[in-house]
Amino acid sequence: MNCKECSGIDVTMTKTVFEPAIPSRPVYGVLIPGVGSAHLFVADGEGADAICDLFAKAEAQEMKTASRIIYVPGANGCDKSVDLQVLGAAQFHRSPSFASAQSRLAKVLTDAHMGLQVYAAGTEGLMAQVAALAQAAGLPYEAVQMEHRGSLARRVQCVHCKGVTENVTLDPFQCSHCGLSLFVRDHFSRRLAAFQGVNIDAEDPGQVPPAVERFK
Repeated sequence: MNCKECSGIDVTMTKTVFEPAIPSRPVYGVLIPGVGSAHLFVADGEGADAICDLFAKAEAQEMKTASRIIYVPGANGCDKSVDLQVLGAAQFHRSPSFASAQSRLAKVLTDAHMGLQVYAAGTEGLMAQVAALAQAAGLPYEAVQMEHRGSLARRVQCVHCKGVTENVTLDPFQCSHCGLSLFVRDHFSRRLAAFQGVNIDAEDPGQVPPAVERFK
């Protein structure tokens, strides 16, 4: 796929608009070039477009030689690896999943020196996990710039078995670990990098409403 938004046009209005939610729900902005000695970009799926948009800005050109990009194709099949490779960053790494990229990302964050700028773009699940790893490495949550692009699929933790299901689009859905039918709450845990799923038929076993695709 071509990165259609790399022309330098202001695309701030393409930022995802979410329905009103409770205070724990993260708020995302638009990636802007930061001032630092090194720049780490992590994205999945359509999050590549946010990186392309940033690099299209004139003030971002001098960042390239100090930039590293870690990219994971989207669960929806979106793969914009080529768009990112041609940007000219000093390092580019493509991983088949976030799980496979996690150890690499953790090492980069742990070995980083003062002045590292961290950017995450794409799905909420990816951004939350990047922020959690950054915090584990000693960076404050607010130090990670985040821009949502692409799928609204959620990363959900079952509050009963504690298992995490990735890329949830249905509500209610069946926990991939314990099999319970879960209602997806808007409550978001930064520590767990996941939304919370609660048994929907705990009081009336078997009374589960039809699943609706809420998070495309």
